[in-house]
Amino acid sequence: MNVNLKSLVGRLNDTCRGTLEDAAGLCLSRTNYDVEIEHILMKLLERDDTDLHKICRHFEVNVDRLAKDVNTSLDRLKTGNTRTPGLSERIPRWVQDAWLKASIDFGSARVRSGHLILSLLEDESMARIARDISKEFSHISVEALQNDFSNITADSAEQYEAAALGEASGVSGDGQVASGVPGKTKALDQYTEDLTAKAREGKIDPILGRDFEIRQIVDILTRRRQNNPILTGEAGVGKTAVVEGFALRIAQGDVPDPLKNVAVRTLDLGLLQAGAGVKGEFENRLKSVIDEVKSSPQPIIMFIDEAHTMIGAGGAAGQNDAANLLKPALARGELRTIAATTWAEYKKYFEKDPALARRFQVVKVEEPDEEKAIGMMRAIGGKMEEHHNVRILDEAIVDCVKLSNRYITGRQLPDKSVSVLDTACAKVAIGQGATPAAIEDATRSIDHISREIDSLEREEITGSDHNERLEELKAKRADFEKTLETLNEQWEKEKELTKTIRDIRIKLEMSRTSANGSAAPASGENTAVATAEDSSEVSSEAAPTGDAAGAAAAPDTSSPIDVEALREELKKANQELK
Repeated sequence: MNVNLKSLVGRLNDTCRGTLEDAAGLCLSRTNYDVEIEHILMKLLERDDTDLHKICRHFEVNVDRLAKDVNTSLDRLKTGNTRTPGLSERIPRWVQDAWLKASIDFGSARVRSGHLILSLLEDESMARIARDISKEFSHISVEALQNDFSNITADSAEQYEAAALGEASGVSGDGQVASGVPGKTKALDQYTEDLTAKAREGKIDPILGRDFEIRQIVDILTRRRQNNPILTGEAGVGKTAVVEGFALRIAQGDVPDPLKNVAVRTLDLGLLQAGAGVKGEFENRLKSVIDEVKSSPQPIIMFIDEAHTMIGAGGAAGQNDAANLLKPALARGELRTIAATTWAEYKKYFEKDPALARRFQVVKVEEPDEEKAIGMMRAIGGKMEEHHNVRILDEAIVDCVKLSNRYITGRQLPDKSVSVLDTACAKVAIGQGATPAAIEDATRSIDHISREIDSLEREEITGSDHNERLEELKAKRADFEKTLETLNEQWEKEKELTKTIRDIRIKLEMSRTSANGSAAPASGENTAVATAEDSSEVSSEAAPTGDAAGAAAAPDTSSPIDVEALREELKKANQELK
């Protein structure tokens, strides 16, 4: 069995795979030379409640007569084989056609018997063979089966099998789950993600400091030809963020009229290649995406991240890979594409292919300076606070940028400063419900010493002398217990301080929002403070625990708020905490 055939067999669902094994056994028992279509049909008919049975019932096919005709056709096959039978040349082609139909037209991860019957009758030469086996196949309408496949095969054992494996039937253009019928944007929904939809839903972080690059993208995209920008820059400078910023502007309507109704979709090349082990499958998937982009009533701009992976994707570089399949559409301006890659990959792959390089216009994305990076970080601060449930001070943002730029080499701003701030927020957030490390270490040291003392005291019963070691251990344990008591007192004090700080901040926020006429934040807001420094070993994790914070009562704001007094109190509490 060659590699392609192994891949094809792996695409069959359990029913079809079991049928193929049974068909091989039938071929062997009848001493036929090859496993033919008749063997598979006979074993499918012998199974219970398959897609084939549902199809026969819908189109009023006489199953008994069909089985009799298949058996008669089996009797006409040549017999006398004494060796292990092989597969007929028709079988791999039949299964391959069924797999292409199942994956592309119906978005199924496995080939069902219904897909086999549909591909058998759709191909004229194969349909002629099927009708020669039995005239009953003439009752089945290929068009009706294609258009109403899910309803015709509803409640079959294979449908329940697919549902148990969590296989989707595809997603229609309106976001609803399709019922197995090929949708108008089936490939787009399966292999791409709508960035503009995510932007409208608020799932993309605000992007600042990339106005110049976004304007360049807008200028290039509004051209008639060669309207494909490619973002180049070092890893971590924010190439993908530039495209997200462009999607945000479209969602806000802050683009020229020709771009106001467009959708930006991210093409997932990895998903396109996944499972495409059959020759021609990758090309069909990509062509279906291109065709749907061309025919879409809403203009679509494709975004391909790590664009250098197009070269060699789906085939050998320079042959039927993604880059060569996209070239004609890119050249004619039918497929507007935003690509992104690093400078090194651009020079390695794109510059070696002038035909591909001239279809893209380079947009350089440089590493921002510290001032611009700080502005970018401030833009995502709110999302970071919301995710970690902490409060981020401006000094933390500034220091994250400056310290990461000074001490972290080999990475670029703003990526490395985002990592530093994210790590600091995670550390503080964990501290809201965790015991400080210093207290945990002291507790475990006491436990370890106590175990050693118990062990030595048991040995003394048998006459061993450990008095000196025992005195030393008991003195050490007493020191740790004293340290633990001090740490616990400090922790309790810091928890009270953080609670006080939180309450003061809520009061100040309420006074500010009420003055602005907007809604006040929720009372008892459970937030910790992420600052640029933590001078205490315990204070880095001394945020209020979940129970204490969750039960915090709303501060009393019925009386007039003395903002200046609260600010002084907050400043004093912060100094004490540090």
